[in-house]
Amino acid sequence: MKGFPMNTSLVNTLLMLPALLLLAIVFAWPLLDSAWLSTQASSVLTGLAPTANGGANWQRLLGDARFWQDAAGTLRFAVVSVGLELVLGLAMALVLHRPGRGRGWLRALALLPWALPSTVLALGWRWIYNDPYGPLNSLLKLFGAPAYGFLTTPATTWLFTVLADVWKTTPFVALLLLAGLQSIPAELEESLVLEGASPSQILRRLTLPLLRPWISLALMFRLAQALGVFELVQVLTRGGPAGSTESLALYAYLNAMRFLDFGYSATLVVATFLLLLLLTAMGWLLLRRRPLEISR
Repeated sequence: MKGFPMNTSLVNTLLMLPALLLLAIVFAWPLLDSAWLSTQASSVLTGLAPTANGGANWQRLLGDARFWQDAAGTLRFAVVSVGLELVLGLAMALVLHRPGRGRGWLRALALLPWALPSTVLALGWRWIYNDPYGPLNSLLKLFGAPAYGFLTTPATTWLFTVLADVWKTTPFVALLLLAGLQSIPAELEESLVLEGASPSQILRRLTLPLLRPWISLALMFRLAQALGVFELVQVLTRGGPAGSTESLALYAYLNAMRFLDFGYSATLVVATFLLLLLLTAMGWLLLRRRPLEISR
């Protein structure tokens, strides 16, 4: 209004208050509650009543070989799956961004895997990997190859779990990067074309630098989801074989629901969150580096 100077930063803060309040209710408060519970002895052995244990849960965590195995496996799953999804999602976004007939239908079809519930997806891939009656093993038999235990071989089961996750969530990454591509002014690309830049040079000098905020957003979203993977592992492999695909979320679930050790389960949740913060910070620092200059 005229005559009433407005503080822009104050207005922006006030507009963000509802979202911040929602985050505090659904995220910050449960996390703080888990942090408090991680310092308590709350299990079936203590009658489920929280009792201060002097940090015994964290001492147990440091010496828990199963935790370190699951942490390494979850980290490997997250790094490989998110890395593949960023590369494939960028390629898919570049294809969907190109003008042409039927582009709307193509985008809708590309997003179908992401729209499927994780449990339905896991059941579908469990049937595809079935030994010996699944489609993949049936295909191997057509070529005279023996059946392969896709979900019974510890050395490779994690890889086939990654492939199932990549198939589902790559469209989500592509959707975010497609939004970023559409925000890039077409005039910038046209000017580089007039200068004689090749498609690879346009990608490196223009597209990727301007897509960095969108890549960072996709990275943070997918890291959070990959480090907390639960439904896919629970339905597809149940953490097997021999615990080779057990995630931190599944381990926390087992401690809470099977062993009723809620204090240690909360400790696992907080440890997973700290791991997520570390990876997100590393990814953000990597993406904010200045890009290399490409000679004309």
